[in-house]
Amino acid sequence: MSALLPDGFAALEPFVARWAVPGTAARAARRGESSAEEREAFYGVAKDKLLPALAYLDGKKLEAFDAADNRLMDMMLSLAHVALAVEGLGDDEPRHAEMRRHMQITRSPAGV
Repeated sequence: MSALLPDGFAALEPFVARWAVPGTAARAARRGESSAEEREAFYGVAKDKLLPALAYLDGKKLEAFDAADNRLMDMMLSLAHVALAVEGLGDDEPRHAEMRRHMQITRSPAGV
């Protein structure tokens, strides 16, 4: 069985099923439906892996990404959503999540 993530990112593997979500709209929805505890647990581990992940991913061409690389990329993109909730909104996140339910993401800069 192959690893879920590239070497060096095993600490993130418990979060793969929840946070390796493809697509901007899906990541935003996951943020909105998650609990504060889920967001904080993921954030607590992932924030320390952000710089190594970016260095690793920047060292490869997108067309050379394998499934583990794509999962790592999706997780780091999810981290951007979660960091807004944890660092920026804190206790106000549930109120903002309710408002976001009425917004539909139809396109993002990455096109996904």
